[in-house]
Amino acid sequence: MRGSIVSIHIAATEGGELQPLDSADLVAGCGIRGDRHFAADGSHSDSAVTLIEEEQVELFNELTGLSLAPHDARRQIVTRGVALNDLVGARFRIGDVELEGVELCEPCSYLANHLTREFSITDVSPSEIVRGLAHRAGIRARILNDGSVRVGDRITV
Repeated sequence: MRGSIVSIHIAATEGGELQPLDSADLVAGCGIRGDRHFAADGSHSDSAVTLIEEEQVELFNELTGLSLAPHDARRQIVTRGVALNDLVGARFRIGDVELEGVELCEPCSYLANHLTREFSITDVSPSEIVRGLAHRAGIRARILNDGSVRVGDRITV
């Protein structure tokens, strides 16, 4: 299975504006350098990076009539050409970084409410957004070794 990175985004603060990156430093046990979750304790602390498939956001848009960009789901790495759900429990590589899929990154009410406020969505409820993104909102992955990833890097299993 092969895919590639379409985009990389980080946020410095909770709910803060997403900053697009051409490349990012991934640090084992810590996350993406510069992101608000870097070296965070607490929930999902062993899942240092989030990924989402561009194709799943496109399908969500078709089903709901919305026009969200893939990074609007607030996942750090957007991919194309790889079935991310299949990577839960598996090891994979992005460039020279090895990762392990930990769990699905299911949508939550925080994300749904953020999207409805941010984009003034009135024709789709937050609960419909959660249902529409269920099992489509990407995965959390553990970073197994330090390294850099770039937009365009191949994903290999």
